Amino acid sequence: MAFVGKKFPDLTVNAMNEMGDTFKLNILEEAKNNNKKVLLFWYPKDFTFVCPTELHAFQSALAEFEKRNTIVIGASCDTPEVHFAWLNTPKDNGGIEGVTYPILADSNRNLASTLGILDISNETYNDETGVITVDGDNVTYRATYLIDEEGTVFHEGINHMPLGRNVNEFLRLVDAYTHVQEKGEVCPANWEEGKEAMQANAKGTAEYLASNVN
Repeated sequence: MAFVGKKFPDLTVNAMNEMGDTFKLNILEEAKNNNKKVLLFWYPKDFTFVCPTELHAFQSALAEFEKRNTIVIGASCDTPEVHFAWLNTPKDNGGIEGVTYPILADSNRNLASTLGILDISNETYNDETGVITVDGDNVTYRATYLIDEEGTVFHEGINHMPLGRNVNEFLRLVDAYTHVQEKGEVCPANWEEGKEAMQANAKGTAEYLASNVN
């Protein structure tokens, strides 16, 4: 189910911060109440391999997102306690010590299931036992959501487990969407901050193509 152009699900989930505090966090309310954009990124599991590289990459770019009025939030289906253990594990031992943004602990998988990002397939119901079994790890793919100040999703993307994300692309997308909000122009292919945008009409397209495409 695609959520682009729709409000992010109004669900409250447990979260953990670097201080070891478990608290409730609602992504939709976080955007609307703070009048900020939100970048929510999901990763499969704590204490794995590609995952810590992504969490550190988002931490390294945190100041750039903050300049853009954007909150960064990580998420997986691990428990708050496992998050805190990972937050207290040094980098040289595969940990995420130094990460300061909150991490959702969607251990009951209510939000991940609503978003449809869990690695499950081939659900089978046993008539005799009443048990449902599934194939897959029942953890999330590398899903990313960008949500605007009204709680509307303006980008969603899903990577398979082995494929780490390019954090700079999300900065570019935030810049592009902010340009659309502020200037009323649309952003063509490969647009970056400072480059020419275009009017969303036939004349604008023709003028842009004539001056920018060989």
